[in-house]
Amino acid sequence: MTLSIKAGSTVLFIGDSITEWGRDDAAGSLGHGYVRMAADGWAAAHPEHPITVINKGIGGNRAVDLRERWTRDAIDVAPDVVTIMVGINDTWRRFDADDATSTESYETDLRFILGRLAAETSAQVLFIEPFVLPVLADQWEWREDLDARIAVVRRVAAETGATLLAADGLLTELAVNAGGNSGGETRGFARYADDGVHLTDEGNAELAAAWLARTEAI
Repeated sequence: MTLSIKAGSTVLFIGDSITEWGRDDAAGSLGHGYVRMAADGWAAAHPEHPITVINKGIGGNRAVDLRERWTRDAIDVAPDVVTIMVGINDTWRRFDADDATSTESYETDLRFILGRLAAETSAQVLFIEPFVLPVLADQWEWREDLDARIAVVRRVAAETGATLLAADGLLTELAVNAGGNSGGETRGFARYADDGVHLTDEGNAELAAAWLARTEAI
């Protein structure tokens, strides 16, 4: 499915640190990650279709945090398009802080925010599934938790008609095919996310390109 974006649209990106990535909230900046690259790519490809891009990523956020700030940071923005990426911190906190988020509550929170969008806006939605690139050996263990969340995102997107960007599969494919991951080496994975989660410039560029490929100007 493709996001059909009109000139003058408000396009909101919301999520965790992968979305935030250097933005200054006070200045309304877009940061220097995939959101900035997507905005710049749109402007270059569609100069006759200007849009307003808003970055509402906050580092460390989980799905419940998006739910708690949804009125201020999503509904009140009156977006025409919303891109949501959240979930890696729901997994990460289980392993680094023994603070687990159940898959059931994760799904409940996602369905809540989507329900409010449907009821209170006419926004198109794009989900970017959470991902991990196992730069560290123990990050392979995260898959048990993360894979269930990815399945939730895919199911919710399919059931609600949202556009899906399957980032975990996309970035894993790129990293594996880049090579250098055998014998304990992680060069391919680290090429796209130096700690397995936070994207490098190349990783951000690939995610931005994938977002742009799922959009059209109308």
